[in-house]
Amino acid sequence: MSQDTIRINKYLSEHGYCSRREADRLIKAGKVLINEKPATLGTKVSEDDQIRVIGRDKKKIPKKVYIMLNKPVGMIVTTDETKRDNVISYIDYPERIFPVGRLDVKSEGLLLLTNDGVLANRIMHPRYDHDKEYVVKIDKDMPRKEIKVMQNGIELEDGLTLPAKVRQIDPRKFAIILTEGRNRQIRRMCETLGYNVTELKRTRIITLKMPTTYPSGNWRHLTESEVLTLKKAVGVKT
Repeated sequence: MSQDTIRINKYLSEHGYCSRREADRLIKAGKVLINEKPATLGTKVSEDDQIRVIGRDKKKIPKKVYIMLNKPVGMIVTTDETKRDNVISYIDYPERIFPVGRLDVKSEGLLLLTNDGVLANRIMHPRYDHDKEYVVKIDKDMPRKEIKVMQNGIELEDGLTLPAKVRQIDPRKFAIILTEGRNRQIRRMCETLGYNVTELKRTRIITLKMPTTYPSGNWRHLTESEVLTLKKAVGVKT
């Protein structure tokens, strides 16, 4: 079995068979088989396992979808479509998709949306330390010595940040590469040093890059090459 495992009810939901609640009902009824053996509630599976749902074996599995969005400021990254300006309603895709990771409402830039739960888990799980790059503008000049402080780590209320790669573009603008994903991390790092972030834009997630000229609010499907390169980088079988 591969390292990445998820609960069987989540697997069935993400692969388009049914909701998690319905999956639990089918499991209790003995209609879900894992490698030809009846599943039990809470069992974890991977893409290496053979999953069958009795009576639904011929159900077509939705095609995997991979979307790059240049999220504008003000859009909320949530699957809750009752929230105003939510990303799912904005894209209005005909199949179920979800955002991979967070990008706060005041931030903009690269957001990946997909229905591939295995890839999403591999990208988001903290144990993999995948890097993401951001371009940040602040409200006043930052001396190089404080760039060094950001590189070495800053003590926040939830602990010391990991070392980061920081490149100064001009006195009020820098690029930063993080390998962790704490809530509002860059903004809190800047605030600790006495700066306010005026613009924050994500430009890269691992191998996936968004051109700086790509219009805000636009989205497109990833190319086959982009998907294969991303999967290879995170160790997901293609």
